[in-house]
Amino acid sequence: MIDNSSWDVVVVGAGPGGAVAARELAGQGASVLLVDRAVFPRAKVCGCCLNPAAQAALRSVGLGRLAAELGAVPLDRVRLAAGAREACIRFRAVALSRESMDTALAQAAIAAGAVLHQGVRAVLGPVERDRRTIQLHGEGGSATVSARVVIAANGLAGRLDPSDPAFDSRPVPGSRIGVGCVIPAENAAALYEPGQVFMATARGGYLGLVRLEDGRLDLAGCLDAAFLREAGSPANAARFILRSAGWPCPDGLDDASWKGTPPLTRRPRAIAGTRWFAIGDAAGYVEPFTGEGMAWAIQSAVAVAPLAISAMKSWDDSLLSAWPRLHARLFHGHQRLCRGIAKVLRSEWAARSMVRVLSNVPGLSRPIVVALNRPVRSFRGVRV
Repeated sequence: MIDNSSWDVVVVGAGPGGAVAARELAGQGASVLLVDRAVFPRAKVCGCCLNPAAQAALRSVGLGRLAAELGAVPLDRVRLAAGAREACIRFRAVALSRESMDTALAQAAIAAGAVLHQGVRAVLGPVERDRRTIQLHGEGGSATVSARVVIAANGLAGRLDPSDPAFDSRPVPGSRIGVGCVIPAENAAALYEPGQVFMATARGGYLGLVRLEDGRLDLAGCLDAAFLREAGSPANAARFILRSAGWPCPDGLDDASWKGTPPLTRRPRAIAGTRWFAIGDAAGYVEPFTGEGMAWAIQSAVAVAPLAISAMKSWDDSLLSAWPRLHARLFHGHQRLCRGIAKVLRSEWAARSMVRVLSNVPGLSRPIVVALNRPVRSFRGVRV
C-alpha cells in the first residue's frame, strides 16, 4: 500500500491546512506523508472565498500567485440582505472552487517532496520510543507507518484516535450546521453576478452565494438544525432564506448534490499531544462569515511548522502547551469577533437593524471588515 513505513512527519488531511503544512515541512527537508480519506478533486461545504488574510498566508510561503493562476474571481463587495433591506459592504477577496484550490495545494506539497496517498483513513497508534505509529486503511489494504510528528488536519469532528478522549471535539450547544452545493452556471439566476458575495439572512440561518472561476454558483449556508428539519431539505431551507430576502432561487436546487457538516462551532478537548499537533478546523472552529475558515487553516499550518520541525528533531513535553498557547494568541481574537457576528445574524431583529443601518451608513462596516481580514502574526515573527 505504502512503500516507506518510516517518516519524519505524517499529515492527516490534505485540505488547505494539511497541504500547506506538508509543503512547508517537506521544503525544510523532512520526509512527509500526506494522507486524505477523499480522492481529489472533491467538493466541500465552503463559501469558497480566500480573504486577504488567507492570501497573505499563501504569499508568505511563496504561493501568492496560485489563486490568480487558477482563475480566481476577484470580489469587491458583500451584498447583505435581511428582510426587504440590503446593504453593500466593501470587501476584497477572491472566489475559487475547493476542487481547484485543494488539488493545486496538494500538488504543490508533492512538488516540494511530500508523498500523497488518497482514499486512506488514518488512526493514530501508540508512541514507540521516539515515534508515533499510525494505522492506514484504504482500498489497497492496511498498513502501519510511524512518524516523529503527526499533524492532525482532518477537519471538523475528526478523531485520529476514537479511543482517546483527547480527540473529542464537543460542539457548542446550539451550534449551527453547514450545508452547501454548487449549481451549474446555466442554472444561476442573473442577479448573482461574478465579483460579489451575496449573503441572505433569515429566521433559521444565513446563506452565501458566489460565482466561481468556471461560472458555477457556490451556495453555502449556516442553519439551525431545527430549522433544517422543519424545512425538510437543504434546498427548501435555501429557498426560504432567498425568498425572505426577495432574491431569486437558482434552478435545480432540488437536484443539486447537497453536502452537510457536523455542528460548526466546536471546541476540541486538546489540540496537542505527545508527538501530534492539530491545525485548521481540527483545532476548533466557529461559524465563519467570509473566508475565515480557510484563512485560519492556512495560517495555522504556517505557524505550526517551526514547532513540528523542533519536535521532529527532539521531542520536549513543553511543546504540549506551546502550541495551544500560540494558537490562542493567533486566533482567539478573530474567532471571538466571528462569534459576535454570528450572534447578530441569529437574531432576525438584530440582523435587520444592522442591515438597515449599514444601508444608510455603509462605512460603519469598515472596522469589522478590516479586523476580519487582518493577518495574524506567526510564530516566526512575520505576518502570515
